[in-house]
Amino acid sequence: MAEKWTPKMVAERVEEASRTLRALRVTGLRPMGYGNNWPDVIHDPNEAFGWNDAEFRMGPPTPDAITRMDDALNWLRWLDPDQMRLVWLHAEGVPRKVITNVLGVSRVTAWRLWMSALMIISSRLNSGGNNRMTSSC
Repeated sequence: MAEKWTPKMVAERVEEASRTLRALRVTGLRPMGYGNNWPDVIHDPNEAFGWNDAEFRMGPPTPDAITRMDDALNWLRWLDPDQMRLVWLHAEGVPRKVITNVLGVSRVTAWRLWMSALMIISSRLNSGGNNRMTSSC
């Protein structure tokens, strides 16, 4: 028997989609004329000691991760705009206090709306909509 989707699994997949989207390198979003031709200055690590904290960036996401991201983003279309926004804010890791201020609801109401949205997605997936269970997060 195939594994059933749960709200927790849906939340994890949308969080993975958020991380994958952040990891994609997006170029070409600046208007024409707002670039420069100067190369990036790459400081020698020996000279840069103490200037900035070391920042490490993971490589680009795998094709499987991008496919899972596309699936998760398509799931959000099944929700109304407020639910979609709430699920995405949670996936982005926005603090709950900020979410409640943005939506203008109490903490408990925001949690109930979030769980309701996750249950809508999981029930739709369990009933046969885009039921890809490829490697989980």
